[in-house]
Amino acid sequence: MATYREAGVDLDKADQLVEGISAVVTSTWGANVVGGFGGFAAGVTIPDGYTNPVLMMSTDGVGTKLELARRTGRYEGVGYDLVAMCVDDLVAVGARPIAFTDYLAVGRIDPIRDRSIIASVAAACSRAGCALVGGETAEHPGIVDADHVDLAGAALGVVDKGNEIDGSSIRPGDVIIGIESPGLRSNGFSLVRNVLGNRSLDDVFPGDDRSIGEVLLEPSVIYSPAVLSACATGFARGFVHVTGGGIPGNLVRVLPGDVGAEVSISSWTRPNVFDRIQQWGSIPDDEMYRVFNMGIGYIAIVTAQGADAVVQTVESHGHKTHVIGRTVDGPARVTLLG
Repeated sequence: MATYREAGVDLDKADQLVEGISAVVTSTWGANVVGGFGGFAAGVTIPDGYTNPVLMMSTDGVGTKLELARRTGRYEGVGYDLVAMCVDDLVAVGARPIAFTDYLAVGRIDPIRDRSIIASVAAACSRAGCALVGGETAEHPGIVDADHVDLAGAALGVVDKGNEIDGSSIRPGDVIIGIESPGLRSNGFSLVRNVLGNRSLDDVFPGDDRSIGEVLLEPSVIYSPAVLSACATGFARGFVHVTGGGIPGNLVRVLPGDVGAEVSISSWTRPNVFDRIQQWGSIPDDEMYRVFNMGIGYIAIVTAQGADAVVQTVESHGHKTHVIGRTVDGPARVTLLG
């Protein structure tokens, strides 16, 4: 007689995992969460202070960075990568993240590994100020390898109608402020894996005291609390989450048709990780800036008179910033200057 376990799905381990993550998930909940842990669905009430709330949503995944996590067994930071990719998209339009759900797909449930992953998602949600209200862990035996892991999620945010930030108010002469990213975050890893060659992830990363695996798996910075504070200053006209496409491919998305942007790449110091990847793969400069954030993970476009206030606000959250450029008369394109 065939059983589900013999087919590759272990319901007992699934129950063990659910029991093990209860505390870390509910630790992200506040009084606005509606429902209970383990139910079919949960929700959140709209926070006070909104008169005409609009719900915004974003979804993303960790991508092939998870392959390096699998090879090293280091999963404790991937939840930050997941949450950052979603909530930092939401705040780019001025929306406050209020709830998050995740989807973990595995070849076979490993309660210790999978609890570590979900705990990192919960910790990142706490950092972002949103509740982890639900999720799904799915076993796919016979479809993927037993140690396969994929991770995706979706974030819910809220903004008052009319207060969205879409870049339409950007004008020539605005200041472009870059917020530092010390590492790759969660983009460009297919190229990274391609240029690694036969290097061991346990080898020391050149110019660093950590291993190659540790450097490449550095968890994503979560910018959303700082960006929301910058939004509250009233000086921000546009925000840019620098993900796949780099600075040129993402900054252009918020520019009005008659406004361009000039960015000086000498205005900040590129982290060592990008220099080494470029060296390993003999990657041209334009390709590097098209694929990676190159040390700038988020951008605020602000009025000239408000630049100092925004810089102080963002840096009060522990981030380092640089004035990296200005907006200019159009057309809408991004020019990288030396």
